[in-house]
Amino acid sequence: MTEKSVGNQSLIRGLRLLDLLSNFPNGCPLAKLSELANLNKSTVHRLLQGLQSEGYIQPTSTIGSYRLTTKCLSLGQKTLVSMNIIHLAAPHLERLNLALGETVNLSKRENDHAIMIYKLEPTMGMMKTRSYIGQQLPLYCSAMGKIYLAYEQDQNYLAEYWNSHQDIIQSLTNNTITNIDKMTAELEDIRREQFAMDREENELGVVCIAYPIFDFYGKVNYSVSVSMSVYKIRQMGINTFLKEIYQTALDITKELGGIKKE
Repeated sequence: MTEKSVGNQSLIRGLRLLDLLSNFPNGCPLAKLSELANLNKSTVHRLLQGLQSEGYIQPTSTIGSYRLTTKCLSLGQKTLVSMNIIHLAAPHLERLNLALGETVNLSKRENDHAIMIYKLEPTMGMMKTRSYIGQQLPLYCSAMGKIYLAYEQDQNYLAEYWNSHQDIIQSLTNNTITNIDKMTAELEDIRREQFAMDREENELGVVCIAYPIFDFYGKVNYSVSVSMSVYKIRQMGINTFLKEIYQTALDITKELGGIKKE
């Protein structure tokens, strides 16, 4: 039992290190990893050696730093391929991408954040967003994240989320909502209008519009969004974007056999 317990603890710690390293594409120093994981350096070094021997991490050109290898990417891609949602949604997302010419995103709800599972780069214009497949998106400051907050069925969830995530809820721009009362009002607007917006809350000059995708039970585990420049949305008018994104979300909902809430 003792050996099993120690083995489980090492496994959990190793997975935690992989998770932390995913936030440092150019590598992270051992000392920093030790601090973030709240483990001593010798333990972290031992775990890193094991992960390196299995091909999941490798040293960077900077002595004492490590980064993930493409083996992790391979695992992620295999996971995404197995998800029917992408096969069902891809044709609709491609149509949306061609219709608007802007960045199209698809995310999945995963506990207290959203995961970007599909992305199409703009076909017109030069603006590219910093998002990437596999990225974890905060719920409080992203359009798709706010969709998940708005359609969360647990009425106590927002308060619990706000209290437990005070370390990450911060102003990224002057438009970021960091007050729970303002967020409550925002979510009421989202449920009434049935779409969410990131109004330069992550990055100045960039806005995002998201719609919910409903499943058979009326739950929202996926969301589709389009990111564009402030200039572009002013030039084309928001209704042009709303109409196209809404139809795409509705089409994917139908593909899933979903029930759209009125």
